[in-house]
Amino acid sequence: MASLDPNISGFRPVIRQLDDAAINRIAAGEVVERPASAVKELVENAIDAGATRITVDIADGGKTLIRVTDDGCGISPEQLPLALSRHATSKIDGSDLLDIHTFGFRGEALPSLGAVGRLTITSRVPEAEAATIRVAGGQAEPVKPAALRSGTVVELRDLFFATPARLKFMRTDRAEAQAITDTIKRLAMAEPSIGLTLRDVSGGGEGRIVFRADAESGDLFDALHARLARVIGREFAENALRIEAEREGIRLYGYAALPTYSRGAAVSQYLFVNGRPVRDKMLNGALRAAYFDFLSRDRHPAAALFVDCDPTLVDVNVHPAKSEVRFRDPGIARGLIISTLRHALADAGHRASTTVANATLGAMRPEQAPHPGPARVYQMDRPSMGARTAAYRAQAPEPMPTPGFAELSQNYSGQMIEPTAVVDDQTPETPVEQLPLGAARGQVHENYIIAQTADGMVIVDQHAAHERLVYEKLKTQMAENGVAAQALLIPEIVELSDGDCSRLLEVADHLSKFGLTIEAFGGNAVAVRETPAILGEVNARAMILDILDELADQGESQMVQARIEAILSRVACHGSIRSGRRMRGEEMNALLREMEATPHSGQCNHGRPTYVELKLADIERLFGRS
Repeated sequence: MASLDPNISGFRPVIRQLDDAAINRIAAGEVVERPASAVKELVENAIDAGATRITVDIADGGKTLIRVTDDGCGISPEQLPLALSRHATSKIDGSDLLDIHTFGFRGEALPSLGAVGRLTITSRVPEAEAATIRVAGGQAEPVKPAALRSGTVVELRDLFFATPARLKFMRTDRAEAQAITDTIKRLAMAEPSIGLTLRDVSGGGEGRIVFRADAESGDLFDALHARLARVIGREFAENALRIEAEREGIRLYGYAALPTYSRGAAVSQYLFVNGRPVRDKMLNGALRAAYFDFLSRDRHPAAALFVDCDPTLVDVNVHPAKSEVRFRDPGIARGLIISTLRHALADAGHRASTTVANATLGAMRPEQAPHPGPARVYQMDRPSMGARTAAYRAQAPEPMPTPGFAELSQNYSGQMIEPTAVVDDQTPETPVEQLPLGAARGQVHENYIIAQTADGMVIVDQHAAHERLVYEKLKTQMAENGVAAQALLIPEIVELSDGDCSRLLEVADHLSKFGLTIEAFGGNAVAVRETPAILGEVNARAMILDILDELADQGESQMVQARIEAILSRVACHGSIRSGRRMRGEEMNALLREMEATPHSGQCNHGRPTYVELKLADIERLFGRS
């Protein structure tokens, strides 16, 4: 019978001191997870060296070659061997691990890369000769003279050749190259003033440029806006709102997209803390909470947000890859993000993204010729004398009835409606067409309002638009009067674990604002005394467990608020103008004016657009007039 007690077996494990090669390979497993991790560490070193231009060459997804060239300050020949030593760095002096102003500070990247690959560093400092050093599998060679004009070139070949087992976990070359591209793009957003180029040199030669971002000029927001247009896309830049706020020593700036410019996954959410790209659950949760009331659950916002604060207020030494951070007071950062984004979205008013109009224009197709032939020339023939006479009569001050247009006066879904006076606060000198949503000209299919603006036209979904207006009014009333709570005749007692009980009581005050009153009941139990009246009869235990699941997953809970607002949304839907109802001209114009005055009216309660705006130039292009 095998003994389970090590004291009986007589075996005594021996404590050994690992050699430097083994230590570096272990450290490399934490720092260098894949080729993209190596690129991240090397490019961050170049940025810390003051480089203004950085070029990254990769081959076979970075598995066989990663070369980073920069024009930074360089490394002197006598310090090259020290650069390959563990925990040797020029970024900090070790006296304060919280006062960190650079990307790197641990001194682990270069020795880790040299332990698992073939690393060559060639560098030159001003007024000195260039030098190079090579290390393979942790074995370094002597420093030798080299030829280099300035800066540093770090070349890493055969990544993980010293640890073949790690190669089995590598993905395809295409997947690894995509991960490297994503890493370069994040660093490019963090440093708009630095030019970054990524080339794929697989197969030799000059290779092809995968990504390039030249250094941007101008102030902070101009440079950042231009860089985001280059990295994320021009559509994002056109539909992004400028974000800037500060609270208690924490500054937030960047750009966040309109709700109607949303994505099917959280692939366009970029967060930075003191310039460092991070993936933080708390920050992502705050971004999601800010858009909570404007997007359906299957849509995700797009944003590039930067949080700057004193380095002592945030700990970046949480993970070897430095991709996670920990705030001293996370509530301040979270509240700043939510309140600032909500104010920005409210200030955007009825604005909707331009992608809606682009999609509308893309859905329109000109008539195709039945048979191939010469290209059409869209040019009107000169009218005959009879045609000109008829036109003059039609344009006379009191035109005679024109045959063929009598049907326009009939009562059908596409009837023409004369514009009527609009009763609002606008001065008489302001033409209705000059207003953002213009003047109503007609209604088609008893659901879509056609309005004329100064430089185009607007198509409004009357039901979706009015639904949002009613919903915003209901939310305002709820905020002013509070959520009515319904007291339970017999409080429901819910038994929880010690951790769940403490976590739930920490958010009890927040839940009480929405009519859910929870009190400690001794031990690990809580008593549910009141529930939101608008929800009717609820399963209190199930609700409590759902809230705890949300707290464990996201660090916050919006479930009660979501249920209440879902009911308000349904009430707004049933109380709004129905599709199929014919509206008078003054009713349509009143709806347009109310949309202009109501925040978030550019999208309905589910994040869909409430109107489409088409510019006259685009319409004319459809008809070949431009």
